[in-house]
Amino acid sequence: MIKRTIAQLEAYSAPGHFDMTAMRVHGKDETGAQKFWIGRSVFLPGGGAEWAYEDNPLEKVYYVLDGEMTVTDKDGTEYVIHKDESISFLPNEGRGLVNKSNAPATMLVIINYPEA
Repeated sequence: MIKRTIAQLEAYSAPGHFDMTAMRVHGKDETGAQKFWIGRSVFLPGGGAEWAYEDNPLEKVYYVLDGEMTVTDKDGTEYVIHKDESISFLPNEGRGLVNKSNAPATMLVIINYPEA
C-alpha cells in the first residue's frame, strides 16, 4: 500500500499539451503500478491538448475534479465534462481537449500501460 499526497507530486511536460500542469500520482515509477497510471492535470483558461490521433492504443478516462473541460471527437462533436463527470476513450479513439471557461479546471487522468 502506498499513500501519495499532493506535496509529493512532481510536474512533468506532457507532449502536445499547452497552458497546463501535469503531475503523475500513481504509476510504475511512482508507486510500482503495472497496469495503469493516474495523473492530475490543471488546465488554465484556454489550456488543453492538441488533437491526438486515432493511432494511440491506450484506453483513457478523464474525470473532472473541478471546473469543466471540452472534449472534441473525430467528427467535431463537443462534449463538455463538468465537475464530478467523466469521459472515457477506447483504444485508437482520437480527441481534442480545451478549457473554454474562464476558470482553471482540474482533471484526473487514468491511462493503461501498453501490454508488454
